[in-house]
Amino acid sequence: MNGNSQQTPWYHQAAAVISRHVYLKSIGTTLFISLFFGAYFHLLKDPAYPTTVMPITLLDRLFGFQPLALPMYISLWVYVSLPPALLATPRELYGYGMAMAGTCLAGLIVFYFWPTVVPAANIDWAQYPGVDFLKSMDASGNACPSLHVATAVFSGIWLHRLLRRFGAPLWILIFNWVWCIGIVYSALATRQHVAVDVLAGLVLGVLAACLSLRHRVDAAVIDKVHRPSI
Repeated sequence: MNGNSQQTPWYHQAAAVISRHVYLKSIGTTLFISLFFGAYFHLLKDPAYPTTVMPITLLDRLFGFQPLALPMYISLWVYVSLPPALLATPRELYGYGMAMAGTCLAGLIVFYFWPTVVPAANIDWAQYPGVDFLKSMDASGNACPSLHVATAVFSGIWLHRLLRRFGAPLWILIFNWVWCIGIVYSALATRQHVAVDVLAGLVLGVLAACLSLRHRVDAAVIDKVHRPSI
């Protein structure tokens, strides 16, 4: 970015950054997801310790099952690919990758020592083929903390920071958070997680994102020099 970034539309800046290091971004993201799922499904199918059934709370009763939330749940995989796509340098990409890896590793360590599962729901999944397919692929184990929620919140905070760097308008910032909240809600609405899992995922995601952004002086300097804070 240069001194003209204030006059350059935010979406032009974003498009220019997305086109940088495409192979590193695509290969790195694919490799990371593959390694994560290898470890995730290993712990899911072969827990090291007795499995704990997570409790149902009032929040779970307030948010009923909603099969229409499935597309939002699946959209996580698009959502988490956006922050690395908007990073400009290999150093930023490596830093982000290490932070995301640390977030997922923290969840996997919990899953190893404390396997958890969502309680069985009184729902005939055969009536909802899409959700039934999800259940067959990703059984409701490795429940707490919800890494679905943790990675969504982690990505949401990073996206907010990066969009502000480009000078994105308020409606884009709001759209980012609506999408993030929609993914969090979908974890409950699809009955993949209960409220305790979601709250634990929120804590993990916020903590990991805030710690990983503490030393990002470069972004703060760009914000200060090129445009006023939002």
